[in-house]
Amino acid sequence: MWKSLLVIYRQVDVTVRTWLLRTRFVHTLSEGEVDDATESFRQFPGLVRELTQGLAAIKPEIVSADRPLTSLTPMGQGKYWPSPADTRPELDALAPVGRYASIFVLWPQNNLETGRTIQSAGWGLALAASDWSNQATYVTVANAESAIWKVPRIGEVWLHEWLHGVCAFYARLGYTMPSGDADGGERHGYKRSPENGWTEYYRDLMSGNVVESGCRVGIPLDAWRGPNSPEAGLDDK
Repeated sequence: MWKSLLVIYRQVDVTVRTWLLRTRFVHTLSEGEVDDATESFRQFPGLVRELTQGLAAIKPEIVSADRPLTSLTPMGQGKYWPSPADTRPELDALAPVGRYASIFVLWPQNNLETGRTIQSAGWGLALAASDWSNQATYVTVANAESAIWKVPRIGEVWLHEWLHGVCAFYARLGYTMPSGDADGGERHGYKRSPENGWTEYYRDLMSGNVVESGCRVGIPLDAWRGPNSPEAGLDDK
């Protein structure tokens, strides 16, 4: 079991700089937006089980932050994201070192009614586990239109971003990852399916069956069993 925590920030209240202008952005997620995101997140553990033949599993927990997100980290070119520096109060209070293997963050990037948005580098972003993230893999995903969460596989966005951190974890253990890890589907000859998205690529990535330079690379199925498991947040119960 990979113990995982989703922290929901229902409100954002930040001042960001776009070129020479500083603007304040305040937005609160609707219940529908929260429901769409959490329903997608709840489908993510099933994808992990499916794609690893039941050898890996996510033990999810979901909490709502009791404060707005009041800072974001600049990424350059007027783009921002909620890095561990911005979610530090929740990380330290809810997810100290050793409690979780993976941390997920939902944040209100987009006002879907007015079209106002905070520019960022992607719908989802990810970090490998480090001191910055309390030794847990770290994923952020923004709010989106209801239909977007359902296309093509519900839960795929969480899986994709989580895999970036997971691939880094297993690479540190000596396993060879394909170029691009979770982003490497197209460059390895896979096609995005209208029904299943990139899950066929993820299946091979999560079983060590991506062919690169004549070798099979990725995370072998045996690696999902201990002792090749995350020390932080591991739950084998």
